Amino acid sequence: MGLSRLAALHGVATSYSPSADVTVSVADDTVVAVLAALGVDATTPEAVGESLAAAEFSARSRLLPPTLVVWTGEPLPAVLTALPPGSTLDIALEDAGSRPRMRVAADRPDPAVAGRGAGTEAGADAGTGTGAGKGVPPVPAWWAEPPLGVHRLTVRAPGGPGAVCTLVVAPPRVPQPPARSHGFLVQLYSLLSARSWGMGDLGDLADLAAWSGRTLGAGFVQVNPLHAAVLGSPTDPSPYRPSSRRFPDPVHLHIESVPEYGHVPDRAALDDLRQDAATLSDTVLNKGALIDRDAVWELKRQALELVTEVPLTPGRRAAYCDFLAEQGQALEDHALWCALAEVHGSDWHTWPAALRDPRSKETARARRELLDRVDFHCRLAWLTDSQLAAAQRAALDAGMGVGVVHDLAVGVHPGGADAWAQQDAFAHGMSVGAPPDAFNARGQDWGLPPWRPDVLAASGYAPYRGLLRGLLAHAGALRIDHVMGLFRLWWVPEGRPPTEGTYVGHDAEAMLAVLVLEAHRAGAVVMGEDLGTVEPGVREALARRGVLGTSVLWFERDWAGTGRPLAPEQWREGCLATVTTHDLPSTAARLTGDHVTLRHRLGLLTRGLAEEQAADAADTAEWLAYLARLGLLPEGEGDEEGAVRSVHRFLLRTPARMVGVWLPDALGDRRPQNLPGTWDQYPNWRLPVADAEGHPVTLEELAAAPRLHRLMEVLRPREDRP
Repeated sequence: MGLSRLAALHGVATSYSPSADVTVSVADDTVVAVLAALGVDATTPEAVGESLAAAEFSARSRLLPPTLVVWTGEPLPAVLTALPPGSTLDIALEDAGSRPRMRVAADRPDPAVAGRGAGTEAGADAGTGTGAGKGVPPVPAWWAEPPLGVHRLTVRAPGGPGAVCTLVVAPPRVPQPPARSHGFLVQLYSLLSARSWGMGDLGDLADLAAWSGRTLGAGFVQVNPLHAAVLGSPTDPSPYRPSSRRFPDPVHLHIESVPEYGHVPDRAALDDLRQDAATLSDTVLNKGALIDRDAVWELKRQALELVTEVPLTPGRRAAYCDFLAEQGQALEDHALWCALAEVHGSDWHTWPAALRDPRSKETARARRELLDRVDFHCRLAWLTDSQLAAAQRAALDAGMGVGVVHDLAVGVHPGGADAWAQQDAFAHGMSVGAPPDAFNARGQDWGLPPWRPDVLAASGYAPYRGLLRGLLAHAGALRIDHVMGLFRLWWVPEGRPPTEGTYVGHDAEAMLAVLVLEAHRAGAVVMGEDLGTVEPGVREALARRGVLGTSVLWFERDWAGTGRPLAPEQWREGCLATVTTHDLPSTAARLTGDHVTLRHRLGLLTRGLAEEQAADAADTAEWLAYLARLGLLPEGEGDEEGAVRSVHRFLLRTPARMVGVWLPDALGDRRPQNLPGTWDQYPNWRLPVADAEGHPVTLEELAAAPRLHRLMEVLRPREDRP
């Protein structure tokens, strides 16, 4: 009982429910290991007793929780309204400016604010339709609302000790899409153009956005995470296991678009590199080779070494200095990790002991000695940031209502830059994953260290806020992978199977408030990948804050009733509706059953091939029959391309705010970009976009592809059709 109580006080689950009628107990040794990662000793009964007494005393004596959230236009938290008369609130504002602090007396009568809903400053958030004070219970007459932001609140009660906490003041909802729209979902590396250096780049992204916005009426383009990868060869090709989520990867740079490129004196060296890049692209597009990220980076790195030797013009130098000032310590740490990784390898755990501490004297000395390399990596971050901004401008200039949708991965590589620079914020000896479920009886271990909820709260969520600001700077929208992680994550102790993990909870309201605040500041839409097992209440909490969900056609059934395909009018409005994703079979592969054959060939099926094929065919046939009854399959049976158009006609029947088209679906590509459960058995994250015959297709060819235009004609508003 003592261990369970101690675990509950620290947000560690001692049981979980994979389904409504099943509860699984967590082993005590797992709970002990997870508590240890949170700095809590539970190794012996005596230690449990001491830790429990300390935790309960802290809980009883705290006047305030670690974080308080005030939503504009909504009632104040009960802990504020229950403050004893005579209490004073001293608020150190995030953006000090000319008014660094606010002071509020809890017993001060102030008729001017009596009955007023909190949030007159931002209650009428653009796109939310929520006005301050409209139908909102009155707040205390003494309350004077701080501006939006993450502040530091100190409360002093009469005759008692003071208390300090983080105060997050956030608008009630994130911005919403300006109108219903459709757009492409694409893994950027897979989209090569005639000018690419072996993989898709930010120039290709800008071009795709400009073309699809102007020609197809698209409202957005969603891409994979563009986070900085771990340096070294071979590089992990997965965009979901980066070195840093805070900074982008310069491998995505379009080299010729860097302004200094045209002033490199050694033109012969650049011409040789361009020729090598053309050869590399040719092997991918015409000779069946896989995308080789390491080879691409080696060519681009050599080119960038030449480009960065060109002096910046005064205006460019000023812009670069501004960027350095804005990014501050976070960029310095990231660039230093890159420089040290060039010398000592890409896993900081293997570096000389003194260099494993980013704040040691030896690390400071190494920073001075490697100053040129640190500046090189800072410059690359700036150049990449500039091209991200250019891609979003191209999207908006093309008439897109949203523009580029960026993707936030769940976590980072344990040996990478973020894990090195923010060591105190991560739980050592733990990895994020997923518990066993109907699709994976062994559970999953993703090899990503989790953030410690207690450290995040104590820092005022500084690492999280910095991450969001960086990603949202040039985003029309942000997709959050495994958005349930804002509420809780499955922690797996090092050396144990995923089945021996447990859930650790975050302060979900604080995590949501910071997200809503930063999205509001950036004017960006937010959507969460909420597929699979979702804790009760999570989707509702996200929807209340305007965070869109993700609905995939094949998974949308009346699970609480008949189990049949869910009628289009019953789909939720607040979602991105798609037919498939990067982790699922392409639509052509699902319609033909090719995905079952592929999984059988790789030994991934959990039952016999014939049984799996029969079940898959029955599922597909049921959907196609339903589409035919709705009049959405005029092409009739046996027309694969017609069926692809049919499922997209269905999406338009739903009220979904955003409709996504998986770009390979527009060409009939049958290969998945990623096949979960495989490593080297399948070329995950290394395939170019291809047509129905498996021939790679360039951006230029894609733009002229008849099959793509026949599909996109389905999605064009009737008034826009020729």
